[in-house]
Amino acid sequence: MSVSVSWIGALIGLALAIILILRKLNPVYSLLLGTIVGALIGGANLTQTVNIVVAGSQSVMGTVVRVLAAGVFAGVMMESGAANAIARGIVTKFGESLAIFSLALATMIITAVGVFIPVAVLIVAPIALEVGSRMKISKLALLVALSGGGKAGNIISPNPNTIAAAHGFNIELSQLMVADFIPAVFGLIMTVLIATLLRHRGAIATMADVQANQDQSTSDEPSELPSLRSSIVAPVLAVILLLLNPVGSILHIGLLEKFEVDAMYILPLAGLVGMLAMHQGKQVLAYTKAGMARMTDVVLILIGAGAIGGLITTSTLPAAIVHLIKISGISGTFLAPIAGILMAAATASTSTGVILATGSFGKAILAFGTAPLAAAVMVHTGATVIDHLPQGNYFHVTANTMNMTLKERMQSVPYETAVGLTMTVVGVVMFTLL
Repeated sequence: MSVSVSWIGALIGLALAIILILRKLNPVYSLLLGTIVGALIGGANLTQTVNIVVAGSQSVMGTVVRVLAAGVFAGVMMESGAANAIARGIVTKFGESLAIFSLALATMIITAVGVFIPVAVLIVAPIALEVGSRMKISKLALLVALSGGGKAGNIISPNPNTIAAAHGFNIELSQLMVADFIPAVFGLIMTVLIATLLRHRGAIATMADVQANQDQSTSDEPSELPSLRSSIVAPVLAVILLLLNPVGSILHIGLLEKFEVDAMYILPLAGLVGMLAMHQGKQVLAYTKAGMARMTDVVLILIGAGAIGGLITTSTLPAAIVHLIKISGISGTFLAPIAGILMAAATASTSTGVILATGSFGKAILAFGTAPLAAAVMVHTGATVIDHLPQGNYFHVTANTMNMTLKERMQSVPYETAVGLTMTVVGVVMFTLL
C-alpha cells in the first residue's frame, strides 16, 4: 500500500477507539471509527482510508476461519453438558479437603478444553458456592480460585485469544499452547496460594448464594449429563492431534514430524467425534448453530481489530516506537508483554487485547529480534494481567454469578492481576533469561 499515515494519526485513531469502547459504544464500531478518523488525520484521503480498512480486515481472515471452525468444538463442549461433567468429575475426585485446588483446577481444565472463561466460571460457580457454604470458604477466595484457574487455562486453550496470538505471529496453535503450559502451571499455583490465604476473608458463601445463583442461571444445561469418560473424548482427541506435529519435531519422528493438519480441521473433527461418543449425533445442527452464535461477536471484533491494526502497520508508528525504545535503553523484548497488558486493560478482554496487540505492534515487536514464539507467549500472557476490569462483561458476569456486590467484586481485582502477572513474568523469564 503506497500511502503512509503519520504516527500521530495512528495514535489518535487507537486512542479514540479505546475511549469509545470505554464509553460502551459497540467495540466493532469503535475500532472501525478509530481507524477511519486516524487514517484521515494521518494524511490519507477517502479512497486510501477505505483501502486501509479493507486491507487490515483481510489480514485477519485466517484467524476468522480458525475461530469459526473452533465454534463447532466449543458448541459441543458447552451445549452437550460435557464441560459440566468434567468440572463435577474433577471436584468429586479431589474432594472437599482440596476444595480450592479442585475448583481452580476444574476451571483451568474447562477453559483449557475450549470453553470461554466467563462460561467456565458460570459452569463451576454453582459447585464452588455449594462447596464453599459447607466448608465456610469466602466468596472472595472462591472467585479468585475460579478466575485464576480460568486465566491459567485460557492461555493453553484453543480459544480465540490463543488462535489470534498464534496467527498474529505466524506460528502453529499447538506450539503456543505447549509454550504457555509452564506459565499456566505457575498461574495455577499462584491462584491456589492466594485463594487459600483468602479463604476466611470477606463474606462466607452460604446456601442463599447458591439459591441466588440458581435463580440467575439462564443456562440450558441438559437434565442428564454425559459420563465423564465420554465427555473427555473431544478434548483429549483435540489435544493429541494438535500435539502430533510438535512432538514429532522434538523426537524427530518422520511421520509425525510431517503431520501438519491445521486446527481448522482438528477442532471441528474432535467436536464431532466427541458428539458421537456422547451419543448426541442427532444434535449436530443444534450444537454447531450454538457454537457459531458464540463465535459471532469474536469474529466481528477480529474484523474491527484487523482494521485498526492495518492503520497502525501502515503508519510510521511502529518505526517510531522501535526508535524510541532503542534510544531509551530499554530492552525491546518488553514491548511484547507491555502491549498485551495495555491493550487488554483498555478493552477489558483477553481476546480483543491480544488481537489489538498483535495487529498493532506485532511488526514492531519482531523488529527487535524477538522470536515469533517468544513474542506470542509474552503478548498472550500479558493480556491476562488486567483483562478483568469493570468496563468489560467478564467483571459483571462473574459478580452476578457469585452473588457479589460491585464493591465485593472489586476486591478480587488485585488478586486476579497477581495471577496474570505471575504468568507474564514466567513467560518473560523463559524467553529472556533462560
